[in-house]
Amino acid sequence: MTSDLADRYGAPSRWRRPVTVGVAVALAVVSLAWLGWTVWFHSTPAVTSDLVSFDVTNDHETLARLDVELGDGVEASCRLRAFAEDHTTVGELAFTPVAGTNEVVIRTERRATTVEKLGCTAPGQPRPR
Repeated sequence: MTSDLADRYGAPSRWRRPVTVGVAVALAVVSLAWLGWTVWFHSTPAVTSDLVSFDVTNDHETLARLDVELGDGVEASCRLRAFAEDHTTVGELAFTPVAGTNEVVIRTERRATTVEKLGCTAPGQPRPR
């Protein structure tokens, strides 16, 4: 029966299978290289930050403490947001951090009840960390 199909449709080319396998292997190598680069890039950001604490000092100020890790020679930008009891934004602060602990004052419209870290970014790092 196999010879009937070959007689009817022609025999497959001898080079087709090795070329197909070669192209599949090349695509797999490129895909794995891209995946490896993506994992490395996103696991080693230039700047990371953690909101350690905040203290509502009065109706118009909140003191926040943020720990920041910066790569060598990286100039970053960080953002914090203060919320009132009814979950509305009452203050926001963008600042240039230094490596280590940063204590900043967020000016608020009215009394804040919580502070959210929006994150820190650096050139070439669009996602805040």
